Amino acid sequence: MSVVAVIGGQWGDEGKGRIVDLLAQHAHMVIRYSGGNNAGHTVINDRGVFKLHLIPAGIFNPSTANIIGTGVVVDPASLLEEMETLAAADVSFDRLYISDRAHVILPYHREQDRLQETLRGDGKIGTTGRGVGPAYSDKMERIGLRMADLRDEHTLRQQLARAASMKNAFFRALNGPQVVAEELFEQLRAYGQRLRAHIVPSHPLVQRALQRGERILLEGAQASLLDVDWGTYPYVTSSAPGAAGACQGSGIGPRHLSRILGVYKAYTTRVGGGPFPTELRDETGDLLRERGHEYGTTTGRPRRCGWFDAVAARYVAELNSLTHLVITKLDVLDPLPVIRICTGYRLKGELIDYMPTLASELERVEPIYEELPGWQSDTSAVRDYAALPANARRYLERLAELIGVPLAIISVGASRDASITRVPVEALFA
Repeated sequence: MSVVAVIGGQWGDEGKGRIVDLLAQHAHMVIRYSGGNNAGHTVINDRGVFKLHLIPAGIFNPSTANIIGTGVVVDPASLLEEMETLAAADVSFDRLYISDRAHVILPYHREQDRLQETLRGDGKIGTTGRGVGPAYSDKMERIGLRMADLRDEHTLRQQLARAASMKNAFFRALNGPQVVAEELFEQLRAYGQRLRAHIVPSHPLVQRALQRGERILLEGAQASLLDVDWGTYPYVTSSAPGAAGACQGSGIGPRHLSRILGVYKAYTTRVGGGPFPTELRDETGDLLRERGHEYGTTTGRPRRCGWFDAVAARYVAELNSLTHLVITKLDVLDPLPVIRICTGYRLKGELIDYMPTLASELERVEPIYEELPGWQSDTSAVRDYAALPANARRYLERLAELIGVPLAIISVGASRDASITRVPVEALFA
């Protein structure tokens, strides 16, 4: 038995999709453990280019079981649309399962999301407006609906009436639209009928896989610097994207984790508001954005780009007990004559090697940089580590040294085969 978790090491968009797609070819089961359709993975394989938002990237392997885990919030309309797109490419859903304990994103969550973001004024977080935060909030308030409710008309009507009453009081105060419970009931009942075959108790499935000694892959969304507890609060997501959340959202105890892979870009990006110490607002930042195609999978928003932040990267490694390091998009740096790595911060004249808790302080830090020579040659066709330019290897090894985690995989392109493996994928599941 081996359980491998894939964790985003920065502010998301690190290329986890291609790594999960690569690893999923060797997994018996893939579990998406957190987040909602506010995140997306781009997967490129022999079937084409796919934008996944809820469905695990293992869906392209017909022998792999794919579970949308308990820690995910599911927008049924978005999920069905995603399934229709994949069905057009002859993707099978025979082994797609949705935890009946996963919570549901409802239309009023999206409206609430937009209203609350407007109320924040200049303090906007940069939410995608997909209703993810309000759905998690209702989960904690104990007025949420779960996928199991969509299969039981009595429970659905009862839970929806209770939630609608509370939501309508909220919307009246903000002159928002009222929730018509009976109309929404019919809509949700129809979703339940269409998804009924996939909504299952996930706990027995996962436990049986563990007992059989199967290879299980835990697929993350967003990233550790967006963690609601440990991220750059309040500019964070509403879930726990790290290793602890992987256990909680999948229903697998922590002692079963065999490997924890942290995925980092060879540089750093961020979408939406929030502090970003190494952000580049110049031609280099523009070059990274265009070469890296740094536009959101879900929203199309341009991403903010900057140098690699080793202070933040080490923080994530420590929080998640990372066992292996994955560096993506190394090829984006190919043309640069000089590459910089942030190795510390200066705050109020004092050198620090940790991330401040307050977003206002992180916004004011001055990054301390180390400069390394670039390699200025094309790495996109390289598949063997020894064949990389010497300066590229030097850069990668310096990142691993600063983070304190050994390198396992380096990607130099978007496709599944554009990878350099220092640790064979089979060994990661050993």
